[in-house]
Amino acid sequence: MLRKLILSLTLLLAPVAALAQASPGDPVVLIKTSEGDITLRLYADKSPVTVENFLRYVDEGFYKGTIFHRVIPDFMIQGGGFLPDMSEKETGDAIVNESRNRLHNTRGTIAMARTDDPDSATAQFFINVRNNMRLDWMPGRDGYAVFGEVINGMSVVDYIVTAPTQAMNGQQDVPVEPIEILDVVRQ
Repeated sequence: MLRKLILSLTLLLAPVAALAQASPGDPVVLIKTSEGDITLRLYADKSPVTVENFLRYVDEGFYKGTIFHRVIPDFMIQGGGFLPDMSEKETGDAIVNESRNRLHNTRGTIAMARTDDPDSATAQFFINVRNNMRLDWMPGRDGYAVFGEVINGMSVVDYIVTAPTQAMNGQQDVPVEPIEILDVVRQ
């Protein structure tokens, strides 16, 4: 009975995406931050364009020296596009939105940030710190494409989201002390 209760609680607390079958060839990347390391499993089979795009930025060293520039408690942390002085890095072309991939914006998943244009994602990403199903695709509404999940380091994500924030250079929710992405590398 106790084993069933523990198993039930574990399943309730696990991200929905984590319950999806992982493929042996799923890429794994390590985000090294000034606050600790975050390891991600990427779902190349469910979000091939998004994963290829993200890995291109990883391989080019694009994320090195960028920051988590948007931190909102009980929502998400966003990074991958700004330097500590809040200047925006130049990116490549936008990619098609893969939010119809049946992956959900649940706690611990990583998704692409974009503007109001569904096909505007380039390099910026966010990690959900809670279930944000309202960001999923629905008929008549484009969502935010989930393309992986945190498999180690969620405690680092939870710590980052508690950072005091301020408005800076026209952006809201910017950490007072920069939270730097030191590097992102394949594992």
